[in-house]
Amino acid sequence: MEGKDIQVSIIGGGLVGSLCSCVLAKHGIRVKLYEYRDDVRRTGIVDDGRRMNLVLSERGISALRLAGLEDINKYTTPITGRMMHKCDGTRVPFPMDNKGRCTYSIVRKDLNEVLLTMTEKNPNVEIFFKHKFKSFDFKNRKFYLQGPDGEIKEKSSDLLIGCDGAYSAVRRQMAKTPRFDCSQSYFDNGYIEITMPPTATGEFAMEGDYLHFWPRKNVMLAALPNKDRSYTVSLFMPFEIFEQLSTREKLLHFLPKTFLMPFPLLEKKSWLPIFSG
Repeated sequence: MEGKDIQVSIIGGGLVGSLCSCVLAKHGIRVKLYEYRDDVRRTGIVDDGRRMNLVLSERGISALRLAGLEDINKYTTPITGRMMHKCDGTRVPFPMDNKGRCTYSIVRKDLNEVLLTMTEKNPNVEIFFKHKFKSFDFKNRKFYLQGPDGEIKEKSSDLLIGCDGAYSAVRRQMAKTPRFDCSQSYFDNGYIEITMPPTATGEFAMEGDYLHFWPRKNVMLAALPNKDRSYTVSLFMPFEIFEQLSTREKLLHFLPKTFLMPFPLLEKKSWLPIFSG
């Protein structure tokens, strides 16, 4: 595709869509990126409890370098190992490897903002927010979007790439075409995000270069460090347990009993509203 005068349209301005736009644009390809939400850099809005951190390995970092992001340390926190917290309070460290290599923790929203900023700096890319994909016409290479004014707009493109997530509208439309096989399955567990703030002196509440985790039968807590010395803590549980914790009282009984050490460090305002409505 390099060097050819083609037009690529990408549906979805999340991590995959923005990264794909960067890479294609660097090869001289004209890209139009459509995102149904507003610009997250402007609104700062993230759904409560649904902004899981990412851990970048060398493979992920290599992809970011292809897009032009070289200084990954500016946005990430290095992780040199994993720390398992056992039920009796003892801790077992697991170094990443014996060669001093590490992975990197980054807030998903932060990475999305960085990629969007890189994307819009490339003259080969145009970004359109508040544009919702509706349908396409395979035969005539046309697709239809609903703009911020509510009007349906017809667009054309040489290539359409769907990067619009788990509930992809592009995939849903493709599933309507003849002989298109499509399946979707779900995990048995759900999760929420909880904040572990820095200490009163502005330091990490635990070792800042570890991924901390508390395995407990069919539930688990995992904590990833952030640049501001807080932790993003993910609570994983079967959906039926979430349903059982329907009141604040049940939650206040469950968390201290299940996760002894981290509970006093967690920021209550980040998880109580999720359970208590």
